[in-house]
Amino acid sequence: MLNIVVCIKQVPMVTELPWNEKTGTLRRDLAAGMMNPACKHAVEAALRIKADGGAKITVVTMGPPAAEEVLREALAMGADRGILVCDRLLAGSDTYATSFVLGRAIGREVPGCDLILCGAYTSDSETAQVGPQLAEELDLPAVAYAGRLEISGRTLRVRRLVDKFRETLVMEFPALVTVSMEQYKPRYASFAGLNRAFAEADILSVNLKRLDITPAELAAHGSRTKVRRVFIRKTQKENVLITGAAANAAAEFLDKYQRKISAVIGKSIEAKKQT
Repeated sequence: MLNIVVCIKQVPMVTELPWNEKTGTLRRDLAAGMMNPACKHAVEAALRIKADGGAKITVVTMGPPAAEEVLREALAMGADRGILVCDRLLAGSDTYATSFVLGRAIGREVPGCDLILCGAYTSDSETAQVGPQLAEELDLPAVAYAGRLEISGRTLRVRRLVDKFRETLVMEFPALVTVSMEQYKPRYASFAGLNRAFAEADILSVNLKRLDITPAELAAHGSRTKVRRVFIRKTQKENVLITGAAANAAAEFLDKYQRKISAVIGKSIEAKKQT
């Protein structure tokens, strides 16, 4: 039976992205959280592997105490175990620091892991870096943007679409794969799953001390990203009201905007000629 780890993340709702302009980090405490959409596809991929040939699925996330919610959601979908990596010193971690800590957590708490699945990217940053960096941290072969996974014994076959080319890659376990969002449509949690996730299943919470990460080691593997400035672009629109008879309104409209319309149409025609 395969031992699978799925790394998931709690992200702010896409309609709520409050930034701390001084630190350049998201104010996650001010926005409602949800499981990153791509991570749900990775969980679904693991569940289908489990249904086909058997597997034990551990979901791991790094975040504040509230991130426990996405672990319980994954348990309700069908995962077997949840691990929350939570420590105040990890606030504001970039992908470099995150992959280091997740690698240590997986190595300590899920020894003998065969396959690590991650979402291809997260909706709050879209760097697509944690998966590959985690593979480097654990010295594992890795494939990104997988569309379909096929397992035969100890061999993993990965099918994906890259730059309009279909690729089939073969690797042996242990391995790491990031899952695209084209396949593995996430299932809904059943009532029985929800009951087990919130009434029976326990979440293991670990901090830096349990992972044996010293302040010096954390500093050596700390965030390399420096955000100089964060700003929200504000658009300003000018509304123009044209009144009168239809013919007069049309004439006034063309008189005001004929040059702009002609410029747009000209660019469109020129682009078509080039293609």
